[in-house]
Amino acid sequence: MTSPQNWPGCAAAVWSLTYAMLGLNWWAGGDGFPFASVADDRRSGSILEGAPVDVVAPIMTIWGLLGVLVAVALIRSRRRHVALLAFGWVTAAVLTLVLPDYFLIGLLVLAPALVVFAFTGVPGPQDGLGEILYWHRVNLVILFVGGVLWAVATLIYQRRARGACVRCGRGAGVRDASPERLLRWGRWAVLVAVVAPMPYEITRIAWYLGYPMGISSDFLRMMQDTDGMLAMGLGFAVASMLGGVLTHGLVASWGERYPRWIWWKAGRPVPIALAVVPGTLVAVLLIPAGLMNLRMPIEDGMWAPTAPSVLWAVWGAALGVAVGAYYLRRRPTCRSCGRGSTAGADERPDPRAESGSRPPAVGRVRPASSR
Repeated sequence: MTSPQNWPGCAAAVWSLTYAMLGLNWWAGGDGFPFASVADDRRSGSILEGAPVDVVAPIMTIWGLLGVLVAVALIRSRRRHVALLAFGWVTAAVLTLVLPDYFLIGLLVLAPALVVFAFTGVPGPQDGLGEILYWHRVNLVILFVGGVLWAVATLIYQRRARGACVRCGRGAGVRDASPERLLRWGRWAVLVAVVAPMPYEITRIAWYLGYPMGISSDFLRMMQDTDGMLAMGLGFAVASMLGGVLTHGLVASWGERYPRWIWWKAGRPVPIALAVVPGTLVAVLLIPAGLMNLRMPIEDGMWAPTAPSVLWAVWGAALGVAVGAYYLRRRPTCRSCGRGSTAGADERPDPRAESGSRPPAVGRVRPASSR
């Protein structure tokens, strides 16, 4: 129970207990039910928005209490149980991909501005950050954090139950996939990840330039009369295009070694986490935003506000595949189990090394520029 590997399971148990107690409070009529019907300007795009408290609160309470028991079992059990895996992965998927809305990806993009607004105030009619970070939205952030905890706890249990390294996931006698194959998968995934957001980018740029692509002329005039609305759409489109450039780095040589124009680090290896951590976060946050838009109605002649954003779910999935292929292609020998691409899967010394010949570079990852 004291192993550092157990902290995600402990955190998932505490999170589940907390939400079980909150659910019990809302079930008993307490204030603060995060999915209660509110004014339109305070609504979230969650699938549970406006759901009845007498239905949702009991489910939250029971599921949270079950979560405590399952989280403890994930920590203590050393055998593989399908029921534990199913509960863990379903809980993680619901909390991270199904219940949230577009706010999480917007929060990530606008995080630098929000830090500034905390000191300067929010421009326009909003009365402080409370007009942006209100409870219905903050609750979705808390749910997402709980989903991440459940995903990590379940992944650790799954690896331990199948006898793999808890840190890297490698098992005895299993070789890493070839870098060439991973690069092929990565290139296809990058292509999809770059193409999927293009309809969104094109429509937002068109609106900024005064063309009502996929919207009515009245709707365009409304946006033109609203300070900053078109500029925000343009900013998101530009951020999306810049993200496409960075996504290309997952299969380009400059994504593995700093290019010459970054002169203070030119030629040095790019830290794997520098691409994997933000790439994974963006990929996961894009999927619920796309699924939210899938639930939105489309009016005649008004397809552009929501339809292009449905492809964010495809964008997120493709980006996740590209990031995964990049990580698997570059990950080094595990410091915990000693397995890895540079030492071979079975960790047995090559007999040719003892005779003085050079051992083969099994699975050695070459920079993308040399392939």
